[in-house]
Amino acid sequence: MNIEVLKSKIHRVTVTQANLQYIGSITIDGALMDAANIIENERVQIVNVNNGERLDTYVIRGEENSGCICLNGPAARKASVGDIVIIMSYASMDFQEAKTFKPTVIFPDSQTNRLV
Repeated sequence: MNIEVLKSKIHRVTVTQANLQYIGSITIDGALMDAANIIENERVQIVNVNNGERLDTYVIRGEENSGCICLNGPAARKASVGDIVIIMSYASMDFQEAKTFKPTVIFPDSQTNRLV
């Protein structure tokens, strides 16, 4: 039996841009992606702390150390610049493996979206 478990989490970053005219996704600072073990095109869930919205989309790699957290396309309707979000990805794995798996969780500075 396989189950889905938390694989990666970027805890409490600030939305820096919302680009409604883009085709969709979230752009994340490449340094944060690397630190959280998230890759480009990976499916992520975004939880907006300010308004309770939740959405799933895929990741586009942003400029390293830019602090960029940009919701693109329809996702831009789910958050405003300045909102705090949590970004999570999940992995499917064997039940026994899941019991010992440890997710990668990072806690960037929510003012700058950079690692501390």
